[in-house]
Amino acid sequence: MRRLFWLGIGLAVGVVVVRKATRTAQAYTPAGIASGLSESAGGLIESLRSFVEDVRVGMAEREQEINAAFARGEAFDDQFAELREDPRIGDREIFPEEHQR
Repeated sequence: MRRLFWLGIGLAVGVVVVRKATRTAQAYTPAGIASGLSESAGGLIESLRSFVEDVRVGMAEREQEINAAFARGEAFDDQFAELREDPRIGDREIFPEEHQR
């Protein structure tokens, strides 16, 4: 009975190892590499599309805020206007050191 138990355990471990080795070997074939690159590129493209859509939504919201302020006759609140007008101030003084490359 003990031998049968250990034979079963050995067979189960062998099946798991062979399946894992087969999957790993398939990943390194030309078809497997192409599939992996295709999935990676697809994910990158989808992330880029999502980012562009988020930027467009943000731009549209900000444009609506500016148009609403203009319609009310209010001045546009440009928080960086005075910084752009002063030629002595550069990015180093606007942004902390840890954010510069």
